[in-house]
Amino acid sequence: AGIGLDNVDLPAATKKGIVVMNTPQENAIAAAEHTIAMMLSISRKIPQATSSMRGGKWEKKKFMGVELYSKTLGLVGIGVIGTVVADRARGLKMKVIGYDPYLSPEVAEKKGVDLVSLDELLARADFISVHTPLTDETRSLIDMNSMTKMKKGVILINCARGGIINEKDLYEAIKGGKVAGAALDVFEKEPAVGNPLLQLEEVVSTPHLGASTGEAQENVAIAIAQQVVDYLLQGEARNAVNIPMVSPDILPFLRPYLQLGEKLGSFLGQIADYAIEEVLIEYYGELANYGTKPVMVSILKGLLTPFVGETVNYVNAPVMAKERGIRIIESTSATHEDFANLIAITARSKMEQNTLAGTLFGRKELRIVRLNDFIIEAIPDGYILLVNNYDKPGVIGNIGMAMGSRDINIATMQFGRDRMSGNAISLLHLDAPLPPGMLGEILRLPNIISVRQIILS
Repeated sequence: AGIGLDNVDLPAATKKGIVVMNTPQENAIAAAEHTIAMMLSISRKIPQATSSMRGGKWEKKKFMGVELYSKTLGLVGIGVIGTVVADRARGLKMKVIGYDPYLSPEVAEKKGVDLVSLDELLARADFISVHTPLTDETRSLIDMNSMTKMKKGVILINCARGGIINEKDLYEAIKGGKVAGAALDVFEKEPAVGNPLLQLEEVVSTPHLGASTGEAQENVAIAIAQQVVDYLLQGEARNAVNIPMVSPDILPFLRPYLQLGEKLGSFLGQIADYAIEEVLIEYYGELANYGTKPVMVSILKGLLTPFVGETVNYVNAPVMAKERGIRIIESTSATHEDFANLIAITARSKMEQNTLAGTLFGRKELRIVRLNDFIIEAIPDGYILLVNNYDKPGVIGNIGMAMGSRDINIATMQFGRDRMSGNAISLLHLDAPLPPGMLGEILRLPNIISVRQIILS
């Protein structure tokens, strides 16, 4: 209710011209309160004690709990719901730390959260609660490798999306004594009938009840009804997830640039493993004459989606960027020496930055034409393997052999090189996503500097 779009076929709706809206703010209180309730329940073993008493037992010594007072709560994701959880946890006198790669330390401090790296959070937290969307970046974010870095006796809470915590690894970590317990409202497969986690005494579970309060359902119903009325009467699509607001007379010209901007933003969002503090967007050519705000919004939506997920849309993207302390700078120029129209985006932190530029070939063919100092021509679509390597003989052959040995088909390959640095990049379009472990296998090949999988839909 409110945020999730798991059961909506967005591409089909968009193709048929159907506007899809959600209400990402309306169930935040309910979801946050459920998180706190689950944390209290597992720490004091309330459901287990209730079940025992219903069985006619009085096992007072069996259900020894732990206090939340002065304990450290680690929040993975500090969006709308995570922020409310942090506020409630501070009321319980907990120390709150958080990991969110899209949040600046200054903004996190205003939310009352000490921003740390994921590894530091895993090592310090007594309780860990996840509040991210389920994306390719966050699927199995908390796995056995993560759990080995945690304190012995840590308690995990997931009221966000099933799949962020690897359930098989969680089961083993609980059985092995590393994780003391878990409170789960969401599961990889729902209904979670037959899930072995539900048989563990150390697990408290509910059937996806995060937004299930009368108040949340009423708020969502009122909000979506008002949004539909506003769209039908005024053409205002608040919280639309599949359309940017563009005047109909310029939409035919801008549509491919909106698509290009979102894909360029998504590409940058997937390669930026640092907290972005500033985004510079440069527009060249005739594009600058048509008003750049819709393109800017599309870029921000693409940039934020890899971590923020479906809570970001064409309406709230600028607001969400501002909430994360990201400054937006735009510039326009009537001409470019190489292209009739070009969009160049630079995502910066204090120490790092990445630049990506794209254009159109003809009227509809989207192309990436530059990544940092590398000139390249690539289609921004599908499954892309980005390889940064030393410009040495045999690198491409080694990658091809590694792919072939795993029966992975390479559809196209594009290359770029920088003679000054002696480095090169390769963009390989694949027919399917890489299997688990393949990125590590490629990274271990000779002369490979870094490798990353990018998914552009």
